[in-house]
Amino acid sequence: MTIHATAFAVTTRQSANWADANKRVIQSYRLWQRAAPEIVKLYLMDIDVAAVRSKIRQEYERHRHVKDIGTVDVLLMKNQMEFQETMNYWKQLPHLMRYFRSEQEPSTHIPKTFMDGFLEGRN
Repeated sequence: MTIHATAFAVTTRQSANWADANKRVIQSYRLWQRAAPEIVKLYLMDIDVAAVRSKIRQEYERHRHVKDIGTVDVLLMKNQMEFQETMNYWKQLPHLMRYFRSEQEPSTHIPKTFMDGFLEGRN
């Protein structure tokens, strides 16, 4: 099976009104929910599909109260880029797993200096 880099590409556009924005958000949410089993299988994750779907829901709920249509459009654009990267790149596992790390879990390794953190890919 060959996956092309543009297999999941979508043209960026602005929402015409709130109804259009709402429709686009629901479409993207359903796209992620349908892809959850494939994501688990693709990355050989030791997390069940229900946990992945729950985390997807949590990420959408985090932005539920955004009231600016321009901000919604930017979030949708970032969402589509994230989906495309997730479905196309096999090096995404560490990136994906940060979503499932509990907020209560202490970080196992904290860099001592800024440069150490930078070289490890941390902010």
